[in-house]
Amino acid sequence: MEIKITTKQILNVLLVISYIIFFGLCITAGGIIFNFIFTLFLDPIAAKNFWKLADLSNLLAFNKSYFITETVLMIIVSVLQSILFYMIVKILHNKKVDLRNPFNTEMTRFISNASYLTLGIGFFANWGTNYTKWLISQGVIMPDLESLRLGGADVWLFMGITLLVIAQIFKRGEEMQSENELTI
Repeated sequence: MEIKITTKQILNVLLVISYIIFFGLCITAGGIIFNFIFTLFLDPIAAKNFWKLADLSNLLAFNKSYFITETVLMIIVSVLQSILFYMIVKILHNKKVDLRNPFNTEMTRFISNASYLTLGIGFFANWGTNYTKWLISQGVIMPDLESLRLGGADVWLFMGITLLVIAQIFKRGEEMQSENELTI
């Protein structure tokens, strides 16, 4: 007995997985934003358990503007990740993936925008990583980069460059496809 998995079934599974990741990223971004506002304006003691295992109380005690900078970088990375997965959910949900005509304007725009978002995530995560290392060199006790949601900047940059190359390939494929349709 042979089980045949179609591309349509794989895309449906990817849609469900993308929804789960998207909701998780939205919860993370919302939690960081809420904790940032709560810590800054209502209860500075909340920095002790800022987000999950991240204890930013030492940073807040050291310098409030450094705390704001670090958390804004965390917020930017989390929001960009949420936007990226929103785009993925949107293109899969609206069934914009046309396997008979893959080189279309919608896919080219999607891959191009995804590459720019991914590069942005990598840029801000790298900035946050370097900023955290600088804070540690200043004597501030900081949680690890994974707890701050700033790890993996090099992977995000690599993926952004790769997607940018793929976007250019799709753009050229779209041009060739439209030229081919005009000649027929």
